[in-house]
Amino acid sequence: MSKFDEAKGQQAVTPSVPTRRTFLRGGLAAALIPGAGLLTACGGGDDDDDGDDAPVTGETPQPGPIEDSSKGSRFALAVLPDTQFYARYATVAENSQYSRKFGSEPFMAQTYWIAANAAALNIPFVTHLGDVVDQASKPDQWKVADQAMRVLETAKVPYSVLAGNHDVLQSLEYVDASSQSSGTDAQRNLGNEPYLQWFNTARAKRMSTFGGRDTTGFHEYHVFEAEGQKFMVLSLSWRISDDGIAWARRIIGENPGLPVILVNHQLLNIDRDGVSPLDTEYGNMLWERLIRDNDQIFMTLNGHHHGAAHRTRTNDFGNKVELMVVDYQMAYQGGNGLMRLYEFDLTHNKIHVLSFSPWVVQKPRDTLTQFDQAVLKTGNEQFSIDMDFASRFSGFNKTFGPSSELRASLVDAASAMILAGYTEPDVAASRAPVDTEDYPKVGSTVAHWRFVGGAAGQTVAAGQVIEDRAGLNPLRRAALNSEAGVQAAQLDDLLWTSDKHYLSAAPGSVRFANTDKNAKRLSYFLTEASAPLNAMDFAGTGYTVEAFVKIDKDWSSSLHAWMNIMTRDGRRDTIPGFSGGDGESPPLLFAVSSLREIQWEVVTPQAGTRSPQASWSGEIMADSWVHIALVADPAAQESIMYIEGAPVLRNSGNASGLASVSAAMPWVVGAGSWDGERADGFLGNIGEIRIASEPLPSSQWLTARRS
Repeated sequence: MSKFDEAKGQQAVTPSVPTRRTFLRGGLAAALIPGAGLLTACGGGDDDDDGDDAPVTGETPQPGPIEDSSKGSRFALAVLPDTQFYARYATVAENSQYSRKFGSEPFMAQTYWIAANAAALNIPFVTHLGDVVDQASKPDQWKVADQAMRVLETAKVPYSVLAGNHDVLQSLEYVDASSQSSGTDAQRNLGNEPYLQWFNTARAKRMSTFGGRDTTGFHEYHVFEAEGQKFMVLSLSWRISDDGIAWARRIIGENPGLPVILVNHQLLNIDRDGVSPLDTEYGNMLWERLIRDNDQIFMTLNGHHHGAAHRTRTNDFGNKVELMVVDYQMAYQGGNGLMRLYEFDLTHNKIHVLSFSPWVVQKPRDTLTQFDQAVLKTGNEQFSIDMDFASRFSGFNKTFGPSSELRASLVDAASAMILAGYTEPDVAASRAPVDTEDYPKVGSTVAHWRFVGGAAGQTVAAGQVIEDRAGLNPLRRAALNSEAGVQAAQLDDLLWTSDKHYLSAAPGSVRFANTDKNAKRLSYFLTEASAPLNAMDFAGTGYTVEAFVKIDKDWSSSLHAWMNIMTRDGRRDTIPGFSGGDGESPPLLFAVSSLREIQWEVVTPQAGTRSPQASWSGEIMADSWVHIALVADPAAQESIMYIEGAPVLRNSGNASGLASVSAAMPWVVGAGSWDGERADGFLGNIGEIRIASEPLPSSQWLTARRS
């Protein structure tokens, strides 16, 4: 019998996921798939080597099928990474994007699949990694999460949950992570925290596995039994206090024979390459104060940092501790329903890891894109860890061993269930241009700038003109330190390079170097005051804006947050009828946020929509080229941002035009403005930008070929 035959014989199914209305009385969801080269971690990290690490095991596991599928004593732990966007974009306030587009929702699809297959796959427990919702103060998001998790309760599948930074009212994410004096559970008003109202102790007690919570109610532990053995899951919410750590240590001490899986929202990070593990200050604090001298903790799981990575450390007893981070929220559709299964093979001393989506296979066929991967197969997503359980646990449990009941591979069975009857959509391979003219020429082009003009490494000359291939709107390098807000610009802050996106037909790019918002050092390009583009608002026609950009490897939030790729000048609060905040901002922001998200925010010329309309990408990896397309379609009454061809989840409403302050106000590339002063210079490379006065299909983008 093959490894998939037994899975079919179990007759577990991928159920038809009900819509939200089926479950809710009264009716109540990026970036790119990991491995596409655009995901990385958020927040700071500390990769200091404290000398206590064993050679890393599993950091770069080899992809492919799990190698040993013979029968053994096995159980599986189901893991739900950050669900924040699933909860947010399933609400009426966000236009119920998932149900409207796909007829179902990813959060519900995940829990419904677990409930339907827990028995067949021997899943005794589920754990949530935090960031249950995106905005803690929004009750409708909690309603979505509440109903999704109730599916598990109804099926009597026990779970643990914890509060991530988005689940508390004052997350204070950027406090000193090495300090426990601020931003912890000790500084919160417990009576006001929505998490403690929606997922309170009384609810946790419904779980047959529930062991207890600390006095704040934020941290909990469960004990589940599988294959004749007991395990503890210790779930610690966002930024645990000293008292919380003392509680966790006491709980472990009171259960001396139990292997412990530590679940925390933040612990391990991911390096800039998007795959390598990276320590954090907060994670190192937990290692020093909780993990290293508690031999029972053999494995940790966390979310928060975008992507996936695995690291092995050695504790004070000379034993390995497996640390893993997984968070898909910045992937397509806010995570695309991706989750994990950890199979514990007690017979063959392995932990097998499977990353998959039970939601992708439920989507209508005509909605599928190249980013709809039902099972991920890269090395950081599907891998195995060697663990001699009896030996690893011998220091605190001398009797640990496998049961006599034998099962075939659970991750193979799960993969077969997911993929049964599903065919991933065909994707045409991208083709690099054969020459500098190998791209679709579009008659509606109103401006097309290629940032080329000198030998690689040379300085861009003062007053350098960037021609407009459409003919009427050239750019010119602004004179150094000639505008309010700029004080330290130097001529060599702009450099010609041969560096480019592989799908751009342009032969190179300009590097914006040495930008420093604190020192007011920035260089940039402007259209002339008489340029026809300055007066265009695209009302009624829509538009497509494309750009090839690369964020510099030395980008930092403190020096470069909210840097602008492009803007058009003027204060937005001077636009007649404007309503909304940040009136000092310009009417268009094409920027990079403090979390390296692409921001497209515009004030439109349409009456009644004068508040800013915004679209947001997921986090963009530094030092990697990315193609960005903004497509505004007045007929469809929507604007969509695409990153490397993938539509992002967080799109604006009907932002189909661009209001201007004055026909004499220029467009700016490489900088923005604030309160009438030049600000927010770009750090990195810009290869080319094209603006067309109509919504263009991807077959006419700069990434396509002229044929």
